[in-house]
Amino acid sequence: MIKRLTTRDADFSRQLDALLAFENAQDDSIERTVAEILAAVRARGDAAVLDYTRRFDQLQAQSVAELMLPRQELEAALRDLPPAQRTALEQAADRIALYHRKQLAASWEYTEADGTRLGQKVTPLDRVGLYVPGGKAAYPSSVLMNAIPAKVAGVSELIMVVPTPRGEKNALVLAAAALAGVDRVFTLGGAQAVGALAYGTQTVPQVDKIVGPGNAYVAAAKRRVFGVVGIDMVAGPSEVLVIADGSTEPDWVAMDLFAQAEHDELAQSILLCPDPRFIDAVAGSIARLLPHMPRKEVIAASLSGRGALIEVRDLDEACAIANRIAPEHLELSFADANEANALAGGIRHAGAIFIGRFTSESLGDYCAGPNHVLPTSRSARFSSPLGVYDFQKRTSIIEVSADGADRLGRIAATLAHGEGLQAHARAAELRLKK
Repeated sequence: MIKRLTTRDADFSRQLDALLAFENAQDDSIERTVAEILAAVRARGDAAVLDYTRRFDQLQAQSVAELMLPRQELEAALRDLPPAQRTALEQAADRIALYHRKQLAASWEYTEADGTRLGQKVTPLDRVGLYVPGGKAAYPSSVLMNAIPAKVAGVSELIMVVPTPRGEKNALVLAAAALAGVDRVFTLGGAQAVGALAYGTQTVPQVDKIVGPGNAYVAAAKRRVFGVVGIDMVAGPSEVLVIADGSTEPDWVAMDLFAQAEHDELAQSILLCPDPRFIDAVAGSIARLLPHMPRKEVIAASLSGRGALIEVRDLDEACAIANRIAPEHLELSFADANEANALAGGIRHAGAIFIGRFTSESLGDYCAGPNHVLPTSRSARFSSPLGVYDFQKRTSIIEVSADGADRLGRIAATLAHGEGLQAHARAAELRLKK
């Protein structure tokens, strides 16, 4: 069912490329639909949002204001949660906030000998939009992971949109919004919600940045509005790469592969190990455990379509392959913590590294503390997890003294003349000392 590969095969590199290949081309029909929706929302505001909400979510509201949930409803959802769920949500929120407070950047400056002052001013974004999938899907963890860093950064207002098809609301999602300090929640979804946040309507305020996961229509809409507003990323299918030394219980590794595969059929789960007997044991665990998984059809499709158990020559080769894959999640499932940490030192490209056999990726999804919004599809080569820094912006500060204008002006004028920009040069030369 799941592919068995070995790096000793002459064409292994080609096999790996085929395994990693993911067709990210956009469906033309989706693009056309999204373009139409965004244009309508931009032109007609609330009226267009209401039309699409009635059409797609079967909600017959008479105004967008009716689709804004009162704060009391969010607080009631939190208050009425079963005690175990509320405690878990609160503990996760505390850990996420603690971790992200470490990321806060501060303004800085320095003064040169001639009195010239240079620096950087760090300020939070004014308003951020958070998209949360809704209906039967429940992603309170995504609410926490997106909203808490924004609040830690000092974002003044956080607007959440969540679809509620046929009026289906998820109490955990609403409770998470209350706990994370979301300021306003609108029961809107799809490309029309992205458009409302990006352009603003008569009721929904325009935001500066849109974050959060969504379906293909939401992803296409976020891509199209980038530039009008900022976005976090356009994420691909979820991924896990496990490098194992052969000491972890095979059932544990099999379940870690399942944990990614159950997201959807395009999710990717790969194991790298130098011990063929351990790979055999994991394959046996997969065969034995899969029939008992509630999402076994999705897991099976994911593992057979994009999964692999790969025998490597040694752990150094595994490390090199991991850097080539640049996975969203990388587990180093080793018994020896020192050995795992040593290998982690050689990893240059990964969204998050989970070190040691007790560190399952699922802990990172919910409550370890670091953000679970991570780069996918090899984009860990050049991008980072969502963090407080995504909700702060930096402004350069330049205050030049008279002496500094004389010193820097001569440099600037020489370079400006070299570029043929005479007004630039003259502006600097006018401030030179006679």
